[in-house]
Amino acid sequence: MASSFFSDPLSSLLSKTESLAPTSPAFESLDSEQDRARRARLIAELVLDRDLQSEAVRDAMLRVPRHLFVNKPGGWEAYENTALPIGYGQTISQPAVVAMMTEALDLTGNERVLEIGTGSGYQAAILSHLAREVFTIERVAPLGDAARELLAQLGYKNVHVRVGDGYQGWPEKAPFDRIIATAAPPEIPGALITQLVDGGVLVAPVGDTMGYGQMLVRVRKSGGHITMENLCAVRFVPMVEGEEKKKGMWN
Repeated sequence: MASSFFSDPLSSLLSKTESLAPTSPAFESLDSEQDRARRARLIAELVLDRDLQSEAVRDAMLRVPRHLFVNKPGGWEAYENTALPIGYGQTISQPAVVAMMTEALDLTGNERVLEIGTGSGYQAAILSHLAREVFTIERVAPLGDAARELLAQLGYKNVHVRVGDGYQGWPEKAPFDRIIATAAPPEIPGALITQLVDGGVLVAPVGDTMGYGQMLVRVRKSGGHITMENLCAVRFVPMVEGEEKKKGMWN
């Protein structure tokens, strides 16, 4: 980052946010000046805390209106650096963790990305600005359906949402250059390794399904060999097998 950015990060990011074109008219009408200011303030905090280092990821997060992906649109909580419940026992991840996982994918803009755990669609929206195409799977049908509708409304045309079992991946659309999981399996499912291209990268939390002892790992596949790098300790909801069709929002 340039020294001018660090001398006044909030002003720099406010200016940057204003220069980023919305993805659709609906996006523009739902993203107020106050929302953009809150978003710039959050991103400035992440940059100064060194939780966000990539300019490309920074710009993607500036573009995405997190307040529209939470249960209380317009609430101040949307631009706090914290995870928030989105119903059905699921959460929207802490922005610092979203930034770290997105950076760990090493995206160049040409990749086809598979996401396991659509949730609200926030991570998929960020990925849409950084990858050629995003395929995302959600096992809870109401969440997947709501995310698909919101992403379409906001103009994210390169994101494809499917309701299904994340453990199985999306074999009809494989292989993928990158895979990211936003829920934690006890170990990386074999189907996901199979669907990763040679030279591909997979980022996922792995470990205890109760949320303790989990580690964020980065897996690289090269020449048929798999290498795994531990990035940091994390706590995510567990990745559960099968498709679930819940009716009650807070079941």
